[in-house]
Amino acid sequence: MGQIYIAITGTSHYFGASFLKPGMVVQLIKDPGNPYDEEAIQAVIPPLGKIGYVTNSTHTVPKGCRSAGRIYDSFEQQVYGVIRFIVKDLAIVELMEGIASLDIFLQTEHQSFPWK
Repeated sequence: MGQIYIAITGTSHYFGASFLKPGMVVQLIKDPGNPYDEEAIQAVIPPLGKIGYVTNSTHTVPKGCRSAGRIYDSFEQQVYGVIRFIVKDLAIVELMEGIASLDIFLQTEHQSFPWK
């Protein structure tokens, strides 16, 4: 697969982007029932839940990133990625090839979340 980057948008509709940090693991899950986008991919951080969506509009996909539509058929139901950069309210994520699941709880137990 090589280095593939996507961007997560819509964070302001969930928890915001202020707690996101480079190195955090994100689970990307297809959302085939989404009424607005048949190629929608949710961005999830367990145990929090949905934090946004993979960008899929020509107006929101940053240069150097792929849209949800471009990666949708490259994985079954879910794929993982690592946040590499935060740009305003967008998280730039590098997809991780071959990772089936991760122990997310160990990674997040020392994170500081704004609602605690």
